[in-house]
This record gives sequence, structure tokens and C-alpha cells, in this order.
Amino acid sequence: MRQFSTLSLLLLITTVTFSQSAHPVLTMAATPEAGGFSAKRLTRIDTVLKEYVDKGRMNGAVAMIVHDGKIVYYKNFGYNDLDTKAPLQKDAIFRIASQTKAITSVAIMMLYEEGKFLLDDPISQFIPEFKNPKVLDKYNKADTTYTTVPAKREVTIRDLLTHTSGLGYAQIGTTEAKNIYYKAGVVGGIGIPEFKLADKMKILGGLPLFHQPGEKWTYGLNDDVLGYLVEIVSGMSLKDFFQKRIFDPLGMKDTYFYLPENKKSRLAMLYTEDTSTKRPVKMPEKLSLYGDMYRDYPNMNGTYYSGGAGLSSTVYDYAILLQMLLNGGEYNGKRLLSHNSVRMMTMNQIGDLSRGPNKFGLGFGITTEKGSAVLPTQEGTFEWGGMFSTTYWVDPKEKLVALIYRNIWPTSWGNLGNLYKVLVYQAMNY
Repeated sequence: MRQFSTLSLLLLITTVTFSQSAHPVLTMAATPEAGGFSAKRLTRIDTVLKEYVDKGRMNGAVAMIVHDGKIVYYKNFGYNDLDTKAPLQKDAIFRIASQTKAITSVAIMMLYEEGKFLLDDPISQFIPEFKNPKVLDKYNKADTTYTTVPAKREVTIRDLLTHTSGLGYAQIGTTEAKNIYYKAGVVGGIGIPEFKLADKMKILGGLPLFHQPGEKWTYGLNDDVLGYLVEIVSGMSLKDFFQKRIFDPLGMKDTYFYLPENKKSRLAMLYTEDTSTKRPVKMPEKLSLYGDMYRDYPNMNGTYYSGGAGLSSTVYDYAILLQMLLNGGEYNGKRLLSHNSVRMMTMNQIGDLSRGPNKFGLGFGITTEKGSAVLPTQEGTFEWGGMFSTTYWVDPKEKLVALIYRNIWPTSWGNLGNLYKVLVYQAMNY
């Protein structure tokens, strides 16, 4: 039997201990300085967010900064109810809308790693309704009729992940997309608890694309289709797959399509903007947006699981997901993805296609060298946000995760997300 010296055993124990703790888990920093930030300069964030509340630009917000797994900033501002002055709590559950997309991308890449498909497989192999796609040619605004031409090729799973498929967005997209989808009964996935994802995606498969696959970047219902793909391949509902394969292993305890009874009281109030004063007012309980949309849909007993927009979550829960990605696919001893899948997700996947100064990966906007000149975010930062003014980014070079959540739509103060970036980076001490 091989003999180990005391020094060898100590080195072995040290190596094992280091390997188990190499990937950070969210913990509160003892002080901002212990996490690499200036406490004094972080107060500038307090000043700006309080000012936004005091000047009536928003009802409230929750913000978090995580550096190398240490939470250096986690604060709530303003009110959940402007009428009663009830404060917006740090653990409020927000409608995260399109932040759902990153979670759907994680699910797809998990199944990809299991050998269920390749990213360049046609989606029609799994959803036959997408076979032989057509592309919109001429559109008549007067009666919403249209003509089509055959697509040059099939839509692939990669096209869907990169928003280059040619699909548009129901309810919030172009006039053509909103009208064609509305007429066919296809919905955007927000605020519509009834219906079934499978039914709507099968209809979508027979509708025209708005450009040839792979030829442009167009934000659309791609992740809803991918959510249905998850259901087909896994044999589970999207809700169950998310819960059993992602939320439970990561310890994400407050992320749902529809909230359980004991958490409904934590749903953040959704605000909109008074058109004359530009001040926040409560969103009506029901509004018409190329179809009905219910303000408090997360508190309803719904059956529609939108992979592009359906989830609600907390700042803390979503920070866990982002830290997992920053860690290269692992969190708290649970590996969801290999580091190379995360690398693929967070690199330019659209080549030379135009998307302003930045690019797009498999579910995220990607900061390029050119984009890093616009804001302090480093090249390689990946990010996205949601319709109701939630936003996040992950800067791998700085080992940084940052989020700021509001629930207001629309707002004249959409620039707060970029302003918050400036405020975060100026507070760094390292």
C-alpha cells in the first residue's frame, strides 16, 4: 500500500477543499470593502435611486451587486403601494418577463448536453408544423392579408436561440407581426394564464416568418418555441422541467410561472405611467394589448408556460442563476452545464449580423470591444432584461453580477438600467 507523509496528506486535503469551494456561492460580504467595493461610493446608488422615487420617476426598485460570490450591495427603495406608502420589500417577487429566456436557454443546453439534439437540427424534426416554412412577401395594411414566398432553408434550434429565425413578437412586435399573430390567436406569453403552449406553438409553425432564417436578428417568439421543444424532448411540462432540473437543484425558491398561495402577497405591484404627468400609477387589472392581458397573472391559476416571458422571481433567486453561469455551469456543488456550453452561450453567435455595437449569444446580449466603449461593462459581458423594467448583467472579467428590478411599463425612465451600470462600476475598489 502506498504511504503518504503528513505533508502529502495536508496538501491532498487542501486540494480537495479548494476544489469543492472553487466556485463561489452567494454570501453577504462583511463589508463592501471586503467584497472589493467602496462603501462611500456605493452611497451614490442610494442617492440616485431615492431621487428617482422622490421625483416620481418610479414607485420603487430593488438592486443587488455581487462580486466573486460576495453580495456587496442589496437594497430596496420606494413603495410597493404609492397610495398606502407600503414599502417595496427586498424579497418582492417581480414579473421578470423576458428574463425567462435565459432560463429556457439553460434548459435547452442541458438537453443538448444529454445528446437529445444538435443546435443546427431543424426544429421541424420535433415540431412538424414548422416544416417547409414560408416568409412574408407582401402585406396589406388595410385588411391584414399577405402573400408569402418559400423560405430558403428550415429554421434550426440555433436560429431560435439567437433570434435569427425570422419569427416576430405577438402583442409587442411590429404591426405586421401583431396583426398576423392576433388574427391567428397566437399570444406573447405575458398576462394570459389560459391556453396551452403546445396549441399556440403548433399554430405559430404555420404562420409566415418575417425574414429568411439566419439573415437578420429579430426579437420574437423563439423562446416560446424552445420551451415547447423542452416539453417534447423531456416529456415534462416546462413548469416541471424548470422546477425539477433547475430551480430545485440551485435552491431558487421564489421563481414560478404562477405563485403558490403562500407567496401571492409578495407579488410586486405593476405600475404604468400617467401620460400627462409621467408619474407612476397602478396598472389597470386588465388591459387590451392585441388580446387581453391581466396585471396580476402570476397570482392566477394558469396553464400557459411561456419560455419567453412567463416567469416571476426575486432579485436574489435570479442572482443564483447568474452566479451559476459565471461559475461555468455549477453552483453549490450542483452542475447544470459544462463550462464549454456556457462559453458557447455567452459568445457571439450571430457573426456579422447587425445588432448595434454589440452581438448576441444563445440567449444573451453580448458586449463587444466596440460596445465596451459605450458603457463601463467589459467585453464579454452578457445581459438581458424584461418588459417590466427588470435588468441584469454578468461581467466575467470583473467576476461581477448585478441586477436592478422595477415593475413598471411603459416608462420614460428606461435609461436607469444604463445609469445603474455606471454607478456600479464607479464604486469598485479593485
